[in-house]
This record gives sequence, C-alpha cells and structure tokens, in this order.
Amino acid sequence: MKHIIPPTAEKKPVNLEKHGDIRVDDYYWLNERENPEVIDYLERENAYYDQMTAHTNDFKEALFKEMKGRIKEDDESVPYKYNGYWYITKYEEGKDYPIYIRKKDGEGAEEEVMFDCNEMAEGYSYFNLRGINISPDNKLAAFGVDTLSRRKYTIRIKNLETGEIYPATIENTTAGSTWANDNKTLFYTRKDPQTLRSDKVYKHVLGTDVTEDELVYHEEDETFSAFVYKTKSRKYIVFGSGSTLTSEYSILDADSPDDELKVFQPRERGLEYNIAHYEDSFYVITNADKATNFKLMKTPVEKTTKENWEEVIPHRENVLLEDIDIFMDYLVVSERSNGLNKIKVKPWDGSDEYFIPFDNETYTAFPSTNLEFDTNTLRYVYNSLTTPASTIDFNMVTKEKVVKKEQEVLGGKFDKDNYTSERVWAKAADGTMIPISMVYKKGIKKNGKNPLLLYGYGSYGATIDPYFSSVRLSLLDRGFIYAIAHIRGGEYLGRNWYENGKLMTKKNTFTDFVDCSKFLVEGNYTSEEHLYAMGGSAGGLLMGAVINIAPELYNGVIAAVPFVDVVTTMLDESIPLTTSEYDEWGNPNNKEYYHYIKSYSPYDNVETKEYPNLFVTTGLHDSQVQYWEPAKWVAKLRNVKKGDNQLLFHINMDAGHGGASGRFEALKEVAEEYAFLLDLEGIQE
Repeated sequence: MKHIIPPTAEKKPVNLEKHGDIRVDDYYWLNERENPEVIDYLERENAYYDQMTAHTNDFKEALFKEMKGRIKEDDESVPYKYNGYWYITKYEEGKDYPIYIRKKDGEGAEEEVMFDCNEMAEGYSYFNLRGINISPDNKLAAFGVDTLSRRKYTIRIKNLETGEIYPATIENTTAGSTWANDNKTLFYTRKDPQTLRSDKVYKHVLGTDVTEDELVYHEEDETFSAFVYKTKSRKYIVFGSGSTLTSEYSILDADSPDDELKVFQPRERGLEYNIAHYEDSFYVITNADKATNFKLMKTPVEKTTKENWEEVIPHRENVLLEDIDIFMDYLVVSERSNGLNKIKVKPWDGSDEYFIPFDNETYTAFPSTNLEFDTNTLRYVYNSLTTPASTIDFNMVTKEKVVKKEQEVLGGKFDKDNYTSERVWAKAADGTMIPISMVYKKGIKKNGKNPLLLYGYGSYGATIDPYFSSVRLSLLDRGFIYAIAHIRGGEYLGRNWYENGKLMTKKNTFTDFVDCSKFLVEGNYTSEEHLYAMGGSAGGLLMGAVINIAPELYNGVIAAVPFVDVVTTMLDESIPLTTSEYDEWGNPNNKEYYHYIKSYSPYDNVETKEYPNLFVTTGLHDSQVQYWEPAKWVAKLRNVKKGDNQLLFHINMDAGHGGASGRFEALKEVAEEYAFLLDLEGIQE
C-alpha cells in the first residue's frame, strides 16, 4: 500500500493574552466557518479518512447491516394515556423517521396520525420534530421542527381535527411550549440567536400575529437558562430558570394566563430546588441547609418561600434523592444508593412504604412516562448490561408487574445467558474507590489478551448508567469487554461524587479514568496493546486529557465531538453555552481558574510524543462543541506527534452535535467507530 500523506493545516499564529500569559494559537483561523480555506481543510481531512479506511468499507457496511438487523424496523412504543387518549410512536419498515399517533380511550377507537415525520422530512438532509404539546381540549398540537441540527426549533400549531397547520411560525425556540387551560394561550421559550441560551418566555394567543406575542419572562443573567412547563396536576404553569448551581421558579394559575407571575422562592446562589404540585401543597426537592444529596420538603400553595418549607424526607449522607412522581394516592421517590437506582412507593394514607425489588449486581431502572394523576399504575423502565430494556407497568396496590414490552433483539443469535456483567472497584491515586461496570461474553479468560473498550464521561453530574445496547453486541460477540468508568464528575455515588470532579477538582475526572485503565490492565482483563478508550463531548475532553497524561496505556482512542480547547472557548462569551458553564469549569477571566484550566485543556497541552491511534469526529453545524475545537486539535497533533500511529478525523458536513437525524443513519457512525477499533485488533469480519 503506498504511503498516503496526511493533510496539514497552514499555521497562522495568533497571540492570545490573558492575565499576562500569552498562548500562541497557530490554528485559531479554523473557526471561520464560511472561509473556503477552512472548508477545504476539512474536506481534505475527510478525503484522507476515506483513503485510510477504504480497506474497511465492506466491513463497515457489514457492521451497519448487522446492527440494523437486530433492530425491529416496524416497531411501536408502549401506548401511554393522557387526558382521555392513548399516544403511540410508530416506526415502519424502510422509513427513517417516527410517526406520532393517538387514539381515543375505549373499544374500537380509530388511530389518528398526528405527525408522519417521514413525509415532513422530505427534501431535508436533517430533520427533527420534538416538543409535541396537546391542548387541554385535545384539539390542537404545538410542535417544534429543526432542519439544520443547530437546536433552533420553529414552533407551529396544528389543528388535529381538520389537519390544518396554522400559518403562525415561531422561530428560534427550544421546541418546548405549554398551553394554558383556555386552549388558546401558548407559552414558549426563545433562544438568544447567537449564544443559543434560552432566555425569554413569550405568550402567544391563537389567531394573533406572532410579532405581537408578549414577553412574560426574561432571564437576564447570562449564566441562567429559562424554561416553562405545566404541573402534572394541570393547575399551574411553571416558569423556571436555572444555572449549574442555582434555580428559581415562578408560578401562574393555568386558568388565568393573563395574571402576574408569582416568584416561588427567589434565587440564592447555591440554592437548588425543583417543585411539584399536589392538592394544597407544593413538594420541593432541594439542597437547602447543606443537603448535598437533596431532601424533600412541602409548603402550602399560598406560602411558597423557603421559611415555610417543612421536611418530608430528610437529607441522607449515602442516598441521592433524584426525583419524585406524584399520583393521587402515592408519592414515588427515585433515589440512588451505592450507585444503584432505587424506586420507593409511599402511599399518602400513611400505610407501609416499600421499594420495588430489583435483582442484579449492576442495572438501570427509572420511572417512565407517568402523565396520569389518578391511577394505581406506575410505569418504569428496567435494563442492565445483559438485559434488554423492558417497559413495566407496576400496580402500586397489588405490587404486580406486567412487562408491557421488552426490547426485541432480532437476528436469532442473542441470548442474554451468553453474557455476564459485573461491577468492580479501582483504587484511585488518592485512595478513592472508583466503580467500573462491565459486560462481556461468558467464557472470557483474564489473560491480558482481551480487547477492552473503556467508556467515560464524568461532567455536569451526568451519570452514565449501565444500560443494554443491541448495537454493542457487535463488539461483545467479537471478544471485546465493554466497561464504563463511573468517574468523579458524574453523580453515580451521589452529589459529592460530582462536587469532587469539577472546578478546581476537575483533574480527578481524568486521573480516575487513568487509574481505572491501569486497574483493568493489572487485573489482566486486558493489556496496553488491547485497551481502547472512548468518550464524546465533555467525554471527548476526558479523552484529550487522558492521552496527554498516559498515552502509553491505550492502543486506540475515539474522541467524538470533543470539547478540547477549553481555555479559548470559556473565554469566548459569544459561543453557545459558555457563560452557563462557569460553574462547571470555572471562569478563566479569574486568574486562578485560567491557570488551572490551562493545565489540563487538551489543545493547550499537546506535546511532541507518541499518541495512541486516534479517531476524532465532529459535525460542521455542532452548536454544543464547535467543529473548530477538534479541527484545531487534530491539526496541532498532526504537526507535533511522533510515530506512525493513525490520526483519523471525520467531519459530518451536514449534522450537528447529535450526529445524523435518520433512525439508522446514526448506526453508520457507530459502524465507523467499531470498524476503527476492530481493525486495530486485526479483526476483519
């Protein structure tokens, strides 16, 4: 095979000065999205990727077909009931997009198609419909559409009786909206056109011009984002605003949409709370009074400020209170202890509370769509690394479970008894024990020869739960071990787990991942020649940091839409999300944060050394992590890295942060990632 020369990007040094410190950025110019030179460079990278991976094209196609073959094409969701109708999402064979259907409760009711996204997507390379919101009289549906993948949605209103879509178009929204109880007043959230921060809530009245819509809430603090929803009791419209560390809500009687908003509890820095309405009280999940793992309070509807809050469930050191679901006769509490989900049922009448029993060493379980208030049925979803997702209806009176649906794995080869999952604990450098969930085919020997893919995220308190994936079987069936490192920065072991992996403790996230990797090598699950790592977005930052710290540990690394130019991005307040992230990373306008972030920012710490084989992906229209971050990082790595290890960069020129929009298109991207890993292992089929 003749040597293919990788593309290079021209160096155009720019001096970036802050706090008397100068960073020279040779590739700053790559942020000019409209510049033909930039597009040319990205297209050359794509051409290089195509050439370097041409020998795996048939394999990619076979992997795609194999993964697609496990998925039921003509599928539909378990119907859920809301306000006298059953709602269903359907997929049809050979079609990429969902069809949203409903039918009246009762025998012999006919299905009505509300939205066929296959028809609506014609002519667009990207299409996403979301935020379907039905009016209280069931006659109208508001919905949001994005055809660019910039997460800017246009809201329209459809008359479900006549099929007419009204002419009003509300641009630049989050897609979310909420009807007042009068069936004509619609509240919705708009985004700042440049930063994409949702900062304004407007009121639209049916039949009026959108230009006359009234601004009812404006969030001026650029570290906060606004949203609006209706309580499950349908009595209140709630206007929320939150930053990483602080929340504030205002409420409005849903029967009186023209009244003034009433602030529930004014914001206090560091005070987080969520509210749910029941009868004459609001229930409040909050971290008030140093309740790090949150506690549950209640307060009268007419006296909502925190001096009126009374304790219902106290704060617990070892249990994270995650959420509640309120029913007429029950309070359902979702919590997490020792990393595992627990669902507790508490009858309002004071009779015995109990946990729903789960039996597995590592699993994921959470309440699903529970929109009906007056019901004894709790719907929840259960799965594990070896068990496909099941939607279960649980009778809270009789404690009977009915499995409404278990995800089908087609192809006739899958048997969950052929796989095993376990949870192990790695010791971090500071003595902290870090949990790792893993799954592999039974019969694997710990001889250091198994390929192992270690996945990590570790930011924003987001927990990567051990979930089932039919797609992942393509790795497991070829001998891979798949593992998730539950590193600090997530919330797997409670709120403190998050607090110890952000701001000035952010580096714990990276060193935890490295320590998990070393543990897996030392335990002979794998070896440096067969260990792979993967993360996306903030998990891509993790990948970039880890290969700067310990490149020798990995044979290959996948960094998807990676956030790798942390200092420059966090200093640019015009970029979407920057200001709202100061509480996660720190504000580098502050000298102490500047130097700490700079000490781990992957782009700023690229060195002249050998790096593992790397596969980097991005989307040109990504609104969360701008394409130029991975582009600059790859260009710099190409310039300074030693050795012959691969550096592949694939840019989706049509899509944004979430990748392709078609139902199976995303599988093509997974097939590319898997082909990269399997090729490095010498596995060709």
